Amino acid sequence: MELNLFISTFALIFVAELPDKTAFAALFLATCHDPFAVFLGASAAFVIQSFVAVAFGSLLNLLPPSIVHITAGILFLVFAVMMWTRKQPDSEEVDCSIQGNSAQFSKSITTAFMTIFIAEWGDLTQLATATLASKYHAPLTIFTSATLALWTVTAIGVIIGSRAKHLINPLLLQKTAASAFGVVGIFFLVKP
Repeated sequence: MELNLFISTFALIFVAELPDKTAFAALFLATCHDPFAVFLGASAAFVIQSFVAVAFGSLLNLLPPSIVHITAGILFLVFAVMMWTRKQPDSEEVDCSIQGNSAQFSKSITTAFMTIFIAEWGDLTQLATATLASKYHAPLTIFTSATLALWTVTAIGVIIGSRAKHLINPLLLQKTAASAFGVVGIFFLVKP
């Protein structure tokens, strides 16, 4: 691997992803779901998205952005409604362990995967990864660096989200997260 290309790609993707909708999605998902499940689902989605970006290089620029935005908008609105109407458990502490609640853990992985997978199509970081792959002809370096940058931002979002759920009223946090998903969904639908 070329170290300079690796570092510059990591830095570019990391900085571009920090304020991105998918970073906030991971943060908000971690407030309502098992943080490890959110990280696993989001990480798997980013692996596929990075692979697609590297494999197709600049061809991803041909995807119609309006379809991507509409699909992402609808998905965010569906998750907003699901979060808003989700019933809080009776106990104050939610059991997020794999052994105690494997169905919920799997559902959390799937939710995180689908949210990130759909939202990332045609995203700035995916297009940047595709452009770098087509320019430098170093697919393994670009793939590894971009994926690690996306995982790092996801980990930061998940850690912040999982910590926030212990500091804030869970119902308030749930409604705030649902509202944020709704705003993002509306943004996508209004601004395709």
